[in-house]
Amino acid sequence: MTNFSYLKITKSKKIRYLKYLKKNSDYIVFLHGFMSDLEGKKPKTFYNFAKKNHLGFLALEYSGHGKSSGKFINGNISKWSKDTKILIKKVIKKNNFFLIGSSMGAWISLNQFKFFKKQIKGFLGIGSAPEFLEHLMWNKFSKKMKKEIKANGIISLKHEDYEYPITYQLIQDGRKNKVLDKKINQDLKVTMIHGSKDNSVPVIYSKKTLKIFKAGKKKLVIIKNGDHSLSTPKWLKILKRELKLIVN
Repeated sequence: MTNFSYLKITKSKKIRYLKYLKKNSDYIVFLHGFMSDLEGKKPKTFYNFAKKNHLGFLALEYSGHGKSSGKFINGNISKWSKDTKILIKKVIKKNNFFLIGSSMGAWISLNQFKFFKKQIKGFLGIGSAPEFLEHLMWNKFSKKMKKEIKANGIISLKHEDYEYPITYQLIQDGRKNKVLDKKINQDLKVTMIHGSKDNSVPVIYSKKTLKIFKAGKKKLVIIKNGDHSLSTPKWLKILKRELKLIVN
């Protein structure tokens, strides 16, 4: 992949991003998941896909993620959605684009429809997790955990091999970014891909995401034995196949 770039948003805030500029062309925008970055296989896969198919490309690391500046515990859905909005305006400008949202990235993607509705030409969700903070975290916290996070402002949450610092402000901000009760009346291709053995996000969230879209061509692809990441060569091949159908 080409070298990463940095965009200075404020005196103390820099966002690391990856771009492939293509004049007078549509773009692919890849938005990664919660506490993730651009070092994985999916960003590289979609970057190469864009070049091969004569499309521009943009992916970014939200503040507090990867090598972007800031602390993760200071971030939230509103701030990460704003980071994305700023980068799209800076890099893509008035060009049309296709959104790819992985896990939390699907939630961030849905927020972009408020700003770029006329420019968005398609949407691919991978293990989509809109409103996961409320439904998959807060609602599953014990009374003791809820009391602790309210008192201390933060709690350490373990999931599989990872440990996440979850702040109360993050939970509260998530409630200001509800999308599952919204409707998007736009004629575009929308495909949700979900692994049948996703232990992080149930497939119902991909189904709920599809229900947001009232028009266009909607499709749900469930990958047998697929996990949450869907980053093996076999599964990446399916992601590319479905993306090809959206951009064509």
